[in-house]
Amino acid sequence: MDGRERVLTTLAHREPDRVPFDLGGTIVTGIHEEAYRRLVPALGLPPRALVVQDRTQHLAVVDDDVRGRLAVDTGGLFQGTPLVTRQRDEVRDGYAWIWDDFGMGWRCPVDGGLYHDLAYSPLAGDITIHDVRAQPSPEPVDAGRTAGMRERALQIRDVERRAVCIWGFGGGILETASWLRGLEQFFMDLAGEPDLACAIMDRVLEWKLAYYEHVLAQVGDLVDVFFEGDDQGTQQSLLISPEAYRRYVKPRQAELFRAIHARTPAKVALHSCGAVRPLIGDFIEIGVDVLNPVQVSAAGMDPAELKAEFGSEISFWGGGVDTQRVLWAGTPQEVRDEVHSRVDALAPGGGYVFAAIHNIQAGVPAENIIAMREASLEYGAY
Repeated sequence: MDGRERVLTTLAHREPDRVPFDLGGTIVTGIHEEAYRRLVPALGLPPRALVVQDRTQHLAVVDDDVRGRLAVDTGGLFQGTPLVTRQRDEVRDGYAWIWDDFGMGWRCPVDGGLYHDLAYSPLAGDITIHDVRAQPSPEPVDAGRTAGMRERALQIRDVERRAVCIWGFGGGILETASWLRGLEQFFMDLAGEPDLACAIMDRVLEWKLAYYEHVLAQVGDLVDVFFEGDDQGTQQSLLISPEAYRRYVKPRQAELFRAIHARTPAKVALHSCGAVRPLIGDFIEIGVDVLNPVQVSAAGMDPAELKAEFGSEISFWGGGVDTQRVLWAGTPQEVRDEVHSRVDALAPGGGYVFAAIHNIQAGVPAENIIAMREASLEYGAY
């Protein structure tokens, strides 16, 4: 089997020749630039100029020879730079700032910083629904965002023979709304002034629907997996109650997923971190085919239980090894042991794509990444 066949087979809940493997196919299954710098020579590959794929997370583009050496089964389609943009960089007060097209500001310490964190929310403060509706658009249908995307999709599908993955527009509906408003104030609004919070989510949904219509008109026939992210969980619980999710977020996600399914035969994958088990049935109900990152270290996210309860209705993408402790602080043998356990729990019957739980972080040793891949090949054969 080639990589694309492998992914499509497992997402149809059948067993391929081996468990498919993803690294760098999305911005939530990638690798931090620092870890990537150590990985390349550890694989015996020549030095190269590193290209950053996602600037706020500092993710590296996974080069073709690295994907070949690690037998990666996926390839990612990522947005280009819009022709009309508010994006800009500046350095002040010891921080490198990135200003994005949503009007949000992200900053990273110049000395020793590893990530950009949200530091400015354009809808913070005393605002009205009118202010929300007047918020400048990030121009989702700008032609620069999709320039060359169809050619890249054909390269992934027909030449590389990997599954074509595409990431959505910005963060999720709940996420982006909270970033625009500021996290604390947004969740206070959701509890005390829900009309305002919902107006922000509706504005985000409007932008997303416009982008998806635009991009899927160009590549919808070529995409195999459409990734949308919207974190709903913390380490111990949900961000909001199940009732609040079902009242405010779920209907908007349902509209979004209907629009995606109407425009492409691709599977819809939802990236939602944390202890989201109480919502997995809801995700399935509104058209989610695949769950990522399968954060098995969070409360209630035992992989064997998830597979038994939901495995016939949803596929799992991730969950392969814990990035919070084992992958960066464990020994290579501990990594191998955890990979063995995760594959045993999630792979039977298909419906599983191996990846680390979220991105491989900056401090992860190269030998642990190699041990992860070697173990997933060894234990992932059907």
